[in-house]
Amino acid sequence: MARIKGVDVPDNKRSEIALTYIYGIGKSLSNRILTEAGVDVNKKAGDLTNDELVKIRDIMGNCLTEGDLRREVNMNIKTKMEIGSYQGLMHRKGLPVRGQRTNRNARTRKGKGKTVANKKK
Repeated sequence: MARIKGVDVPDNKRSEIALTYIYGIGKSLSNRILTEAGVDVNKKAGDLTNDELVKIRDIMGNCLTEGDLRREVNMNIKTKMEIGSYQGLMHRKGLPVRGQRTNRNARTRKGKGKTVANKKK
């Protein structure tokens, strides 16, 4: 099992898909990384040679991934909460941030529904 950026990449998948197991790398970025490294996109991750893995790691050194990306996203959220922006307030309240309705749905962010007494009329 190849290890890239602290993540075990599955051997049985195509290298294009296997790289997407790393946080911050999607399909298009994995394609770009593999073409820069000169690796066939359809090659299985388990069949990659050490030289190819080194090239992939070098190219990925320029990308913001895993812990650094998570830290940056969390810092952006904290900054929004500190300056008191609308998105920061919604993060603080645990409500949807991107403009969705909150009076009917939003159960993913709000959690399980709470029963209100004497609501029926």
